[in-house]
Amino acid sequence: QVELVQSGGGSVQAGGSLRLSCTASDYSYCMAWFRQAPGKEREGVAVISTDLVSAYGPSQKGQFTISRDNGKKSIYLQMTNLQPEDTAMYYCAAELRRSSGGTCWGDYRYWGQGTQVTVSA
Repeated sequence: QVELVQSGGGSVQAGGSLRLSCTASDYSYCMAWFRQAPGKEREGVAVISTDLVSAYGPSQKGQFTISRDNGKKSIYLQMTNLQPEDTAMYYCAAELRRSSGGTCWGDYRYWGQGTQVTVSA
């Protein structure tokens, strides 16, 4: 069982920046950020492996940067030039292994508590 604790988030105006953090209780090969806006399906924002190989979801436009500190069992999401459409609940996730396809875009068993990001126009 891996427990994830998130911090960061909040409310900003369009064009602003926020940084999310997530710390795991134990080692996880894959860690990721997802988000879910009201009335929409959850979408993958970014994933990163222990090897620091990262990838971003198809909706990402280069505003977000995922990073990882293996010593701290933590990942971060630096979000810049935030827009109202980025408003969502953001979740950290972790999985012990890569997916069968060899990437970190697989199913995740462990989830953080979520943190709200609200961007006003």
